[in-house]
Amino acid sequence: MNSTTMAAVRAGLVRGRTELRQTLTTGQDLWNYFLPTVIFLVVMFFMRGATVPGTNFSLGSRTLPSVLGMSVAFGLVTLAMGLAVEREDGTLLRAKAIPNGMLGYLIGKIVLVSGMVAISMVLILVPSLFMLDGISINWFTLLWVMVLGLVAVLPIGAVVGSMFSNPRNAGVVMLPMMGLVAVSGIFYPISSMPEWAQGIAQLFPIYWLGLGMRSAMLPDSLSAAEIGESWRHLETIGVLGAWAAVGLLVAPMVMRRMARRESGSNMEQRRERALQRVT
Repeated sequence: MNSTTMAAVRAGLVRGRTELRQTLTTGQDLWNYFLPTVIFLVVMFFMRGATVPGTNFSLGSRTLPSVLGMSVAFGLVTLAMGLAVEREDGTLLRAKAIPNGMLGYLIGKIVLVSGMVAISMVLILVPSLFMLDGISINWFTLLWVMVLGLVAVLPIGAVVGSMFSNPRNAGVVMLPMMGLVAVSGIFYPISSMPEWAQGIAQLFPIYWLGLGMRSAMLPDSLSAAEIGESWRHLETIGVLGAWAAVGLLVAPMVMRRMARRESGSNMEQRRERALQRVT
């Protein structure tokens, strides 16, 4: 790794840490941390008296790993939306002007979003351990699922965000995301679904994030409801690892191609169109 690349990596790490600290001192960002956390905690609190069908295990406790898995998965949306916004406001254009600036920018965004996801997970997890019963965490499994999951989904977010020059259009990523959530089984086992739906769900990382989180936090007896009646750790590593490898290969190429098309005139045209819509 040459000195220019190393400098870009260090700059990206510093940028990511700085932006993460800023989120902890900005009212809007703090609201974005706490509002979803409160909603999830209230929902799980009222679900804790119900039980998983056929067991004595709390439904609220069963929901906790799914919520944490979704926190990781939605890092994709956060990165995509952030990239689209900073493409419009000129941040990407400035990064492009620096040697290996796009590499530093991407590393900074990954550090920022990973930190935001980790903070959100802690805010949900800590109160849940006192509020819910039956949770027994394998911290090693929880850590590798979270890290591998982030590496799998964040490059997808970078690719998706590179496709939109207008952050208002980037909201359409939520539609297919919701569709994937509906069939992913992240909130429920998909073993009772048609085989074709099971196959589709298992192609994408969201299903494996949910499965990995459940394996880290739920009793082994609940694996009987999963496909193959197993937590399937090797398959989880394989699928998430494949998505991570492809994403890390494709995302930098897509971002470099997108950056080559960026110019001051293009940015000014987008700004003028935005002002016309407002007026």
